[in-house]
Formats: sequence, structure tokens, C-alpha cells
Amino acid sequence: MQKLVIPRKTVYRLSLYYRALQRLRVNNIETVSSAALATAAGVKPTQLRKDLTYFGQFGTRGLGYNVDALSRRLTEALGTTHLQPVILVGAGNLGSALLRYPGFAKEGFEVVAAFDARPLRSKEKELGVKVLAMTKLTQFVGENRIKMAILTVPGNVAQEVTNELIAAGVLAILNFAPIILQVPDNVVVNNVDLAIELENLSYFIQ
Repeated sequence: MQKLVIPRKTVYRLSLYYRALQRLRVNNIETVSSAALATAAGVKPTQLRKDLTYFGQFGTRGLGYNVDALSRRLTEALGTTHLQPVILVGAGNLGSALLRYPGFAKEGFEVVAAFDARPLRSKEKELGVKVLAMTKLTQFVGENRIKMAILTVPGNVAQEVTNELIAAGVLAILNFAPIILQVPDNVVVNNVDLAIELENLSYFIQ
């Protein structure tokens, strides 16, 4: 089956729709109109309908979308029908906090190992995941077919670590390091710069 080619911004909105659908399922709602789903996801109804056209004709005029059916379709599109293995590189304060976050598995992701320049065995019990030396990264990624990584290393080593991840076979990186990573066209990077996000919020409270 050929993979759907969906624009990156649309993929992001699909995640918003999926989370909105999960809230509806918790409340035992079986069908939802495009207007109601758009409101729950924080987008315009026209945008939602346009995004969902990538899946062909979906939904019933006058009735809306079946919540379970649309959830399954989005799960297939986002590649979370089974637990997606992820590694984390940089088990410092931020990395350790992310490893303690219980929501990854609920959303279809399993952090299977962490890597650090100074791995501490004592951390493994606390974090619930094995913390390995950086020298074991390439072998682990290859043997376990890891395609996704979370990067929480200092900025001065982030590009070097990224190069190692890509050489090992990683194709998607969630980057918390405060630099713009240089990667090949076939590698996707999502940047999370907490300082920039706070600066943006600061503008609106002046």
C-alpha cells in the first residue's frame, strides 16, 4: 500500500484532530460534525474539511464523522497503530523529565532506551528505562531499527550527535537543543525551543 503524501502542516493538524477525537470518545460521543470537531481542534471548519480530503470521501452529509472510524484512519495515517520505538539522547535534567512523562505510550510511542555521555546505572530504576553510553548508540539503533529520536543534549554537541543518529539510520528527530540542525532532505526535524516559546508569550503580556 502506497503511503499518503501529506503536507507537513497538515500532518500537525491531523494530530490535533486525533486528540480532539479521543476527548469525544471519552465522553461516549459517536459522531461529530466538521464544525464541532474544528472548534475542538482550534481550526476553521473549511481547513478541517480540506485536510480530511486526503483520505477521500469521509463522513456523511448531515451526520458528520464517525468518531471511531475517523480515529482509526488518523492512527493509520500517523503511523501509530502500534507502539513506535523512540530513543532519547541526553539524560540530563530535561531528558530525565521527558523520560518520566507517562503520556508517550498512550499516544503510541515507547521510549526504549536513553543515551548519555555519562550514563548512570542508578538512574535506570528511577527513569524506568536503560541509560546507555553514547558508544552503544549506533549498534542499538541498527539492531532495533530505531527511526525516531528525542535530542536533549547541549547545543555545542547537538550537530555531532545528530550526524551520528542519521548515520545510524534515524529519520526523525525531536530537537530540544537551541540550534538549527543541518540534516539531509530525507530526515525530518521538529524543533522545540522553550526560550523562544516564552519570548513569544512575553510579547502578548506587555
